Amino acid sequence: MTEHIILLHGLWMRGFALGLLHRRLMEEGFRVHRFDYMSVAATQERILARLHAGMVECAPENVHLVGHSLGGLLALRACLEPGELPPGRIVCLGSPLKGSAAARAFANWGGRGGEVLLGHNRSLLEQGLESWSGPREVGVIAGRMPIGLGAMLGHIAGEHDGTVAVEETSLPGLTDHCVVETSHTGLLLSAEVTRLTTRFLREGKFGPVP
Repeated sequence: MTEHIILLHGLWMRGFALGLLHRRLMEEGFRVHRFDYMSVAATQERILARLHAGMVECAPENVHLVGHSLGGLLALRACLEPGELPPGRIVCLGSPLKGSAAARAFANWGGRGGEVLLGHNRSLLEQGLESWSGPREVGVIAGRMPIGLGAMLGHIAGEHDGTVAVEETSLPGLTDHCVVETSHTGLLLSAEVTRLTTRFLREGKFGPVP
């Protein structure tokens, strides 16, 4: 059976940023689709409606979601309620599932301009989720190389990837969670992240991380 993956990029990005991850996952035997969306201008309702439609198009085969940063939050929101979606798992890469301190700092630092630049998904980015209770197994890969814009805007507590704290990526109800030596953007470029993602999508666990 063909296994599909839909890739979701993060805030202020477009689908081309996922090119290397796309190619590597194709080499692992998946049929990969990049979901391109306007992360600031589009409403969450419109984004989720388009994502649902894309998942249904791939049915009845497995349709996994792999989301970077905001993309992971949107993936969880899309699959929160049981429905007529095809089966599959979710991997979140550096997603602030508990809410992002960096996003809150950016909104405060930039005033009204900062709020506008976070767009319609501001609340989801700033507040995140309390727990995961959806029907899909979810794995999270966090980074702990502290290089990025978020670290420049203010203090990020504990280990972080330069944008998102490791602690912000953990949530009650997750199936698995691991931490790798890379930055927030580096999660999209790491061969190790591809290996871990592939294992979780196929087996429901990451296994040992070197």
